[in-house]
Parts: sequence; structure tokens; C-alpha cells
Amino acid sequence: MKNMKKSIIVGLFLLLQTSLVYAERIKDLSSVQGMRDNQLIGYGLVVGLDGSGDSVGQVSYTAQSLKNMLTQLGIVIPPGVKPQPKNVAAVILHATLPPFIKKGQRIDVTASSVGNAKSLRGGTLLMSPLKGADGKVYAIAQGSLLVGGLGVEGSDGSSITINVPSVGRVPKGAIVERTIKNSLGYTNKIVLNLYSADFTTASRMSDAINNHFGAGTARALDPISVEVNAPETQANKIAFLSMIENITLNPGEAAARVIINARTGTVVISSAVRVSAAAVSHGNLVVTIQENKEVSQPNSFSQNGTTEVIADSQIEVSSEDNRMFLFDPGVDLNDIVRAVNQVGAAPGDLVAILEALKQAGALHAELLVI
Repeated sequence: MKNMKKSIIVGLFLLLQTSLVYAERIKDLSSVQGMRDNQLIGYGLVVGLDGSGDSVGQVSYTAQSLKNMLTQLGIVIPPGVKPQPKNVAAVILHATLPPFIKKGQRIDVTASSVGNAKSLRGGTLLMSPLKGADGKVYAIAQGSLLVGGLGVEGSDGSSITINVPSVGRVPKGAIVERTIKNSLGYTNKIVLNLYSADFTTASRMSDAINNHFGAGTARALDPISVEVNAPETQANKIAFLSMIENITLNPGEAAARVIINARTGTVVISSAVRVSAAAVSHGNLVVTIQENKEVSQPNSFSQNGTTEVIADSQIEVSSEDNRMFLFDPGVDLNDIVRAVNQVGAAPGDLVAILEALKQAGALHAELLVI
């Protein structure tokens, strides 16, 4: 009976250890080479604005674009007449053309004002071509804009702006007119590109595919690419890829990195970061400068005296008590965070401490400042 209980406990312990080992699908770690997005760009006019469009006197190309468009529609504008509407805005359009998309399908479009329009809210984008890097038209955009921002201005010059009202979006506002050929059906080899280059993950991915389909099916070309022998016919290749993308494996542990955003003070420390034995002392020096205005008046019997405003500056320097904490050899992320929190270090202080540890050779990680 005791042996049975012992076996159950050991089995539960092994099951717990197995559950702690996480696995990810190949489709979440990589993409098929050739399956890529393509960027599109265009120029257009947004009409129907409530007086918040471009000032034609300052933005001449808006009036020129409107005049050209009306001419194409058969409306003749007399020479020398310059349209001056306040409900039109010139915009730059951009969209992303996904892989394998077909003619007639729709994609989202984003419109950004390039003039001095105050808001695009309530506007309608007129038919505008979207071109690729090769100059060819791949989609035609048109539709009503959705603007998340809000801008209100009073007659006295006061204004309130929420988010960015000069940028709008047309969901499914562009119809695809041209497709891009892909190389998926023209080769018997498929290359899987990892999202993050890693020798360990590439090797494990190759092994996982070989264990599933047989030796020699896949081989790692470099830390980011794995080449796979695939069926030649298109139908078999699609079924083959559907099986590959659902194979799971344990990716390699990410390299030890400390990422610092100097603008926001955000610090991200990976779990692989280690610190050698080091002692850290960090104190804050606070300098306070206070400006007071005082009025100096002349004596009551003075004839040439004038009233003057004199600045009285008071400078105070104070230093908080320095606190020292000790890192033992090989401490991990939890020890670093616990030690820094105990001394009450602010994000800016943590950045200074990590940079000093890196310069001292005690921080065994790549320090990235963005």
C-alpha cells in the first residue's frame, strides 16, 4: 500500500513537472517564406467636413486636386476661378495588402491629413487609387471615415482636442483590384522563418518536424530559417502545411536582456538575467529652487524713486540617506527586483543602478536602451 502511494506521489510530481514545460506551435513561432504583407499608399480627398477642412489660401494643392477631379467629372471651372471650400481636406492613404488576398476582397484604409485640416470627423473619402512600391494600382479606396479623435474650438480662441482628429479609418474601405503572385506553389521546398532568430529554436523545430514526418524532411539553414521538403502539388502542399503549423516544440530560452526605455523610465528584465556579487549604494540629491517676487518702493519723500519688482531666489539642497544593498553571486530576477524595491528606488534610480552594474561587469545580460 505504501509503495502504491509512493508511486502515485512520484507520478503526480512528474506530471506537474511535465505541465510546467510549455510548448508552442510552429505557426506561433514562424511564418512561411513568401507569405508576406505588402504596403500600399495613395492620395485622396475627404469631403463633407463641417468647416474643418483645409484652408485653401494656405494649402493650394487641395484646391488644385478638387479642380482636377471636377474636370474629370465633366464640370468645367472657368479659368482664373479658384475653389475655396472649407469642407474638403487632402489626405495621404495607406493600407496593407495581406498575402493570398484575391480580387474583389476588401482591406482597411487609414487616412491622414497632410494640410491644415482641424478634423476629419464626418468626412467621406472619395475614390482614390492605392499603389504599391512598383507604382502599380492594387486597390481602390472609398467610404466614410471613422475618427476616434475630437477637436472643438471656441470663438475666443480656446480649444479642446481629444486624441488625434486629423486621422481617420475606413474599415474595409478599399477593394483589391490586383493580386501579387506567391511562390508557394512553384517549388517543392518550403522555408519557415522564425520571428526571433535563435539557434536552439531552429534546431528543435527541425527535429520536431523530422520526428513527425521522418528523418531528412527538414533541416535548419541558419538561426532563423528551417527548410522543409514539401509535396509538389498545391493541394498536398496545403494539407502538409496545415500539419506542420500545429506541431509543438519547446523554444529555446531567450537571451538575457535588460531593456530600458529612457523616455518613460520603463525597465524590462528577462528571467535569464544574472548578477555577480556586487554592493550598490544609491542616494538621491534633491535641489530645490524657489523664486519669490518682492516689490521695492521708494521712500515717501523721494522725488526720483520708482517702484521695482525684485526677484528673491532661495536655493535649498538636501540629500536623502544612502542605502546599500548586496547582491550575492548568481542571483536571479526575483532577487534583483526584491532588493531594488526594498530601498524604494524609482524607475530612474533603477536605470542608473543597472547601468552601473553593467559597467562594473556584474550584470550578465545585454543592456538595451531604446
